[in-house]
Amino acid sequence: MGYLGRRIGLSQGRADAGDPQGGDTGGGLLDLVTSGYFQREGNVFNAPGEPKSGHTATGGVISDYTAPDGVYRAHVFTSSGEFDVTALGELDTGVEYLVVAGGGGGGAQGAGAGGGGAGGLRTNLPGVQDAGGNPLTGAAFPVSVATYIVTVGGGGEGGSGPSYGHNGYRGGDSYFGPPSTPNGITATGGGGGGATPSGDNPEGPGGSGGGRGGNEPNSAYTGNTPPVSPSQGFAGGERTANYFAGGGGGAGAVGSDGTPDIGGAGGIGVQVAIAGPASSSPVGTPGPSGTGWFAGGGGGGGFPDPGTRAVGGSGGGGDSGHSPSANGLSATFSTGGGGGGASGNGPQGGSGAPGIVVVRYKIANLAASAKATGGSVSFFGGKTIHTFLASGDFNNTSGGALTIEYVLIGGGGAGGNADNGGGGGAGGYRTGSVSCPTGPKTVTVGAGGRTIGTSPALSPGTATTIASLPAIDAAGGGGGSGSPAPTAGGAGGSGGGGRYPDGTAGAGNTPPTSPSQGNPGGTGSPSSGAYGGGGGGGAGGAGANGTTSEAGYGGFGVQLPTTFRNPESAPGPTGGSLGAPGPGPGSSGPNPGKFWVAGGGGGGADGPPAIGGAGGGPGAPNANDATTLGWAGASPGHSSPSLATAHAVANTGSGSGATGAGGDERIGNGGSGLVLIAYDT
Repeated sequence: MGYLGRRIGLSQGRADAGDPQGGDTGGGLLDLVTSGYFQREGNVFNAPGEPKSGHTATGGVISDYTAPDGVYRAHVFTSSGEFDVTALGELDTGVEYLVVAGGGGGGAQGAGAGGGGAGGLRTNLPGVQDAGGNPLTGAAFPVSVATYIVTVGGGGEGGSGPSYGHNGYRGGDSYFGPPSTPNGITATGGGGGGATPSGDNPEGPGGSGGGRGGNEPNSAYTGNTPPVSPSQGFAGGERTANYFAGGGGGAGAVGSDGTPDIGGAGGIGVQVAIAGPASSSPVGTPGPSGTGWFAGGGGGGGFPDPGTRAVGGSGGGGDSGHSPSANGLSATFSTGGGGGGASGNGPQGGSGAPGIVVVRYKIANLAASAKATGGSVSFFGGKTIHTFLASGDFNNTSGGALTIEYVLIGGGGAGGNADNGGGGGAGGYRTGSVSCPTGPKTVTVGAGGRTIGTSPALSPGTATTIASLPAIDAAGGGGGSGSPAPTAGGAGGSGGGGRYPDGTAGAGNTPPTSPSQGNPGGTGSPSSGAYGGGGGGGAGGAGANGTTSEAGYGGFGVQLPTTFRNPESAPGPTGGSLGAPGPGPGSSGPNPGKFWVAGGGGGGADGPPAIGGAGGGPGAPNANDATTLGWAGASPGHSSPSLATAHAVANTGSGSGATGAGGDERIGNGGSGLVLIAYDT
């Protein structure tokens, strides 16, 4: 993007009557952003002086867009990172924010299980209100030259298991502010949906409350817990006497109570058009009035299975289960929506969605223009860049074909569950140039794989595509193998790792493309005693084989092309922007240790003494407890039987790690995919 509001040489406003240049051309070198706006508006002379500038800041995915009162820049965080203000602007003293926590998971195996509550939602964007018309706009948030912490809460897992009664897990808290958390904005994770008959569920209250399970006491789980003003969310719904559960609460309204025929609908979320216009927000979901809706509650299940889903609330809430599968549906990624509750005795509740943090400020009073619409739009290095963190439309409105440079990354695979599983393979990685005709093209961003409960099925990621441009589809990553079967890793863009014993590697570059979109996983150790699963393949290298001393590491990722390495979107220590940190040696161009994507997840091990495989390549950070992420946002495997594995970083397409022998059944999700499109400004 260049440096905002800075100029070298004579100011734009200088125009001496005796100037040989005619006194009307100004002087100096505008920063790239402001210069770009002038050029797109026909080199308009800006009398009487230099235009005011906005803040200079880095972090998150940049989204510049035009509103009726000027041009705004939004920094979008789908994973934790840092918002670093390096210079204050002249247009405002503060920033506007949206902080959404992770949604709660839906309940399961509970004679109709409650929907998960939405993550708490807090904002100071003017005009935001709940379904009752009550204002939700908080106080102004002044900033200074400083680094602000961004924590994006993960979604709560749905309840699961072969036995009766499993509540959903609570979502994680999100935060924006200085390192001293009392001075920042905290949104509380959504409450889990109820299931058991054992009394109050400590997971149930939250930013918005989970719905009551069909066999629980009949009182609502509270929202806005702990209380803040304005409220961050609403209570869940209550159950009926005949085992139909309540819907999870949403940020905009309470979850509906169950009825005699169907579980309660999830409470509606809230529309917050902070990253783009309400008609075409690049984040959030569609709702009753345009796009940009967040934090809807999950639908409640019924017993017996009613055959009809109770709908999740607008803003990403998952629907309840219904025949033939009674499992609840997961919430929409990066919305803070609650997962749907299972119906009948369905064994799995839907997962809650991770939250999101968006920070915006005004950067110009000028109108901006682009040759296309869709995604988050930014300008860097003479290019207009469209970044799709979620599915949407890319619409070429230029009147003719555009030569576009693209990156497509499929969703990463999940690691295998229990007994020395294989790591998840990275989603397929494809880049190149193509001529894009006019009109809208549907962009589908692949989801990361999710291992559900104790199911032995492989959990691959899904493909990323641009409709009408089928030659550049990127396949989802192969799932790592788990227990008890199959032993072979799954094929995909990059293949999943094989588990112990003798698990074969999943093939990469499936379906085949040229050049290759990925690499195979590693094989599981054939030895008895201490042993490990194979690592998942990465876009930059194969996963390593498991050995008698350690599990295989995940394959290397790759670095995004220089076109897309805008330093204002450079990732922090764990991500939070485009890509994630990665190995510096061998990379080219600026920022060698940043902008890495599509690494393989580490294999799981039986230990100690064996150790879990590192994520994203040998030498990557690996604390052997799955709390430290590897390179390219891939997560390591572990050898502890008491820990769940970490999620891979969102929008990297990286694979997640696998568990060791007897490991926790909760496997981290593979990283969701990504689409980048660039053309000459």
